[in-house]
Amino acid sequence: MTRGILIRATGGPEALEWTDVELPALKANEARIRHTAIGVNFIDIYFRTGLYPAPLPLVLGQEAAGVVEELGTGVRHLKVGDRIAYTGAGTGAYALAANAPADRLVKLPDSISDRDAAAVMLKGLTAQYLLRGTYKVRRKDPIVIHAAAGGVGLIAVQWARHLGALVIAVVGSDAKAELVRAHGADHVIVTPREDIAKRVREITKGKGVPVVYDSVGKDTFQASLDCLRPRGLMVTFGNSSGAVPPFSALELSRRGSLYLTRPTLFHYTATLAELNKAAAELFSLIASGAIKIRIGQTYPLAEAKRAHLDLEARRTTGSTVLIP
Repeated sequence: MTRGILIRATGGPEALEWTDVELPALKANEARIRHTAIGVNFIDIYFRTGLYPAPLPLVLGQEAAGVVEELGTGVRHLKVGDRIAYTGAGTGAYALAANAPADRLVKLPDSISDRDAAAVMLKGLTAQYLLRGTYKVRRKDPIVIHAAAGGVGLIAVQWARHLGALVIAVVGSDAKAELVRAHGADHVIVTPREDIAKRVREITKGKGVPVVYDSVGKDTFQASLDCLRPRGLMVTFGNSSGAVPPFSALELSRRGSLYLTRPTLFHYTATLAELNKAAAELFSLIASGAIKIRIGQTYPLAEAKRAHLDLEARRTTGSTVLIP
């Protein structure tokens, strides 16, 4: 038995319940993790509201750091006492402890703290596959990053600058504009004060950009398409403003034979080897100082409801971490 944040029915933040949670016996190739820090992400809200259906009752949470307390049979690459972090193990991180597939667990180097690891696993690995896999950002590429002051956004801005890109960051306030400039953004667009597509065309002298990274969804989708140059790539990887409504594929043709993708992290880290390679690149850039992890806010695990309220109200910046 442990304690965690459970939802018995989908709904608003009031659905989050701090209660006892039963942990089943370990299966083969699983490990039991005592959590030391837990990451909060918009995908947790998608599960809480039912946008992403899942069997109920459900313990939320997609990423965490902690210590291996027990191993199931067949686990060879870990030992009890190892510091680890994980994402892509399903839900269940909003708890004092959890069982997780061993092939989703990454050993933490001494250079990465538990809180930074919990803040960066899902968000940092998302930035890694977006910039290094979905579209391989090259030196001098002009790129657009929406929600640039958020958890994924701040990491992506820094990583893209490290790769030599011209970073056009889109944010929702002047305070967030200052934050992304401090993290390396070359140009900042503040909505709704500025027309996104118009400003991007001005910055690129009418050419548009080869790629847009859009985690906002409904509110920015059309503007994002209008930012792209012919044969540009629209990467929609989140729905913080709501799901993108149905649209005609002819819109891609009319705007210059555009490409559209809706990627997910698991398809880029499906094997332990892929996961370790991506994590090693992420950790090395953090250790070198090229990427600085900004934990904008922390909450006690029992107060996850408050974290969700702030995240949905866009009162947060950087990463949000729950402390058990």
